[in-house]
Amino acid sequence: MEWIINLHIEKLPEGVYLATSDDIQGLVAQGRTIAETIEIARDVARRLLEAQEEKRQKIPEPSIGTSFECAVVVGC
Repeated sequence: MEWIINLHIEKLPEGVYLATSDDIQGLVAQGRTIAETIEIARDVARRLLEAQEEKRQKIPEPSIGTSFECAVVVGC
C-alpha cells in the first residue's frame, strides 16, 4: 500500500534539517541535507505505519451475527 505523507521541513540553527508531519503522529526525522532528511522521514513513516498496522491486527474483531450494516466510501 502506498501513502502520501505531507512533510514540514525546516532548517535548524545548527545547520541540519528537521522533518515532521501532521499526517503521522510521532514522525520526526533529522538529516544533514534535505534529501537525506526526506529519505529518513520516509523510513520513519514506513516503520510507524507498520507498527500501527500490527497494533490493529492484534485487536480482535468484535463478534457479529449473521448480518450487519456498515457505511463505505465510494469514489467515482
